[in-house]
Amino acid sequence: MAAGTLTLSSKLSPFPYSAVGIASYTEKAEIIFDEAATGVSLDLNGSKIDNEEEIVHALAKAGGLSEDSAKTSSFFALAKTLRTVTAVPEIMTGLNSLDDHLAWRTFVIGHTLTSADWILWGALKSSPKIVGLLKNGKHVHLSRWYSHIESLDSTQAALAGLTAAKATKARGTKVAAGFALGLEGAEIGKVVTRFPPEPSGYLHIGHAKAAMLNQYFAKMYQGKMIIRFDDTNPSKERTEFEDTILEDLKLLEIRGDVVTHTSDYFDQLHDLAIKMIDIGKAYADDTEREQMQHERREGIASAHREDSVEDNLKHFAEMKTGSTEGLRWCIRAKMSVDDPNKALRDPVIYRCNPIPHHRTGDKWKIYPTYDFACPVVDSIEGVTHALRTNEYRDRNPQYWWMIDALGLRKVKIWDFSRLNFIYTLLSKRKLHEFVNNGQVRGWDDPRFPTVRGIRRRGLAVEALRQFMLLQGPSQAIVSLEWDTIWSLNKKVVDPIAPRHWAIIEDKKVPVIIKGGPSGVEVKTLPKHKKNPDVGDKKTVYSSTILVDQEDAQSFEDQEEITLMDWGNAIVRSKSVDASGTVTSIEMDLYLEGDFKKTKKKITWLAQPSSQYPLIPVTLLDYDYLITKKKLEETDNVKDFITPVTEFKEFALADANVKDLKKGDYLQFERKAYFIFDGENKEDGRLEFIKIPDGKAANLASKAGPAQSQPVAANAGKSASTVGSSVIGNTTKMYKVDKVYGENVDLEKDATSMYKVDSIYNV
Repeated sequence: MAAGTLTLSSKLSPFPYSAVGIASYTEKAEIIFDEAATGVSLDLNGSKIDNEEEIVHALAKAGGLSEDSAKTSSFFALAKTLRTVTAVPEIMTGLNSLDDHLAWRTFVIGHTLTSADWILWGALKSSPKIVGLLKNGKHVHLSRWYSHIESLDSTQAALAGLTAAKATKARGTKVAAGFALGLEGAEIGKVVTRFPPEPSGYLHIGHAKAAMLNQYFAKMYQGKMIIRFDDTNPSKERTEFEDTILEDLKLLEIRGDVVTHTSDYFDQLHDLAIKMIDIGKAYADDTEREQMQHERREGIASAHREDSVEDNLKHFAEMKTGSTEGLRWCIRAKMSVDDPNKALRDPVIYRCNPIPHHRTGDKWKIYPTYDFACPVVDSIEGVTHALRTNEYRDRNPQYWWMIDALGLRKVKIWDFSRLNFIYTLLSKRKLHEFVNNGQVRGWDDPRFPTVRGIRRRGLAVEALRQFMLLQGPSQAIVSLEWDTIWSLNKKVVDPIAPRHWAIIEDKKVPVIIKGGPSGVEVKTLPKHKKNPDVGDKKTVYSSTILVDQEDAQSFEDQEEITLMDWGNAIVRSKSVDASGTVTSIEMDLYLEGDFKKTKKKITWLAQPSSQYPLIPVTLLDYDYLITKKKLEETDNVKDFITPVTEFKEFALADANVKDLKKGDYLQFERKAYFIFDGENKEDGRLEFIKIPDGKAANLASKAGPAQSQPVAANAGKSASTVGSSVIGNTTKMYKVDKVYGENVDLEKDATSMYKVDSIYNV
């Protein structure tokens, strides 16, 4: 566990990645982002260190990382050099040297990570120029080493914490990053965790945190994870939910080492309940439910608390038959009558239920409660650490009491805060209502917080994993904003999302390009200008193209603009009807123009033809299902249902989208990131779901008073995508960074109509 604190600002430049990386890896210092901090400092065992190199040495020593002082110093010197040199030849000399050194080595020194690895990784990471040079593929061994360190869970958790800290703009705000990741008393190869979902519904994002943490620790300690279905309530449970839960876990890339059921242990649980009665630690009770609740609140003993063992066993046997008399009774643990912790006031451990069980059929009429079954089965199955949300904290003594009373093997508990999000319902009962009332299309609806819903909305597993690790051991029960998780997601999606273009169908404007090609020409271009591995696409060029109405509205007469992936053009004329709608435009192609000097970089599509058609697509966006950030217990959900939650825009996309598979990511440039949701069987259009980008303005509820009234999706009309509406002639569409990326080597001499090579030389 953490022995100190590493305090720094997320705005430091160069950023001390070495210190943050080794702090997270060794777990010897909690990382605190304090935007008021002017440097980086480590408080460790009463000493304060404010030099990054010394911090790395200190954490390496505290973390037990092996060191070779003679070799280590030379690599620290090299790291210092790499932080200061700016000339590419000097940088390349250093990178070449490291690449040669790592050709036959996994790590810089020895067979494990040392301070030398961390100081060098931090030096490379802090230099955008070096990171860019590593992407050219010329340093295979160095890139392998660098990628390995960056892919470590501890590194990802630290980087996720940095992202979250940057999103918190208030000066003086402190944000804890990552885990003091460790389990009390854990031993390598001996840790056993378990994820115990009830098969009564679909997994949601809260369950995802528990599942991911259980898998994380099992892997961390080279142990195993059990997926155990807590199937003790036949009134709510079905086999189909077991199947869907396993599918949900697969979507999260989570697989248990073994799948079990609490029902596998019904015989043992029954025998242990009898043992509890025999030793005087449990009794039968037929007190009416409301009366029992009142007595537990007021600390009043049940009239049956001192019944004889014989009477208690007789009633338990009657319960087992499922008779009318048996249904009146339950079994309660004899813990306490008036303990201040009301969870210890004689909780029910067995109850009668004559409904057939989906696995055991009619064999049983009695079932253990979770409070009894969970600690017992945890102990029997060899679980070493029970991970659960801190809403159960009051019941932890109850958990341990059950194990002690029966003389079973002890289990450690590691609790963490439950995930709660604004505008979000996680209650299975309330989610069931939305499904049953037809307010959503099913449990995989993109508006739902279920695993299926958030994955369908475009949340990547890697982003979800980073977010869960970012939460760390926090015990705070708060309603989280969605911005951090979607910001993390954008960083995961952006490097792999192919770039495509789309024009809003009912707002398209034809443009005549004078000096354009006499016929139709096709050129092969990269789908992603910074990641050639994404592949290539075909771009069609013609003398008649289509642009968005919003772009057309913004053009001024004689304005020079840039047609992306083509070159510059000058607006010569613009036809406008009585309503102010632009109906057509004429432009002169001006390839000698400098795209760096234009304010507007425009996406466009060639006028469709029979040979090169455009693809009809539907762009979908969604609002929160409820209008209140946090519902109180006394609130009626029906009073806070968002009236319209689905928004549609019909558009035309380039033909390359036909190659996409359902679930693929993409970016319609200058619009948003999307996930391909497949073909609509009714109208044949390809459907794309907009992925939130993490920006607060785009995550605010669209039902708020400041928003214009959207058009209902089922009204059959196009609804404007929130965030892209035009007021007068103003627009936000051109606040962009580098549109074309870095030096991209495209095909040469394919045509004389577009000198694309010069466009990319940023």
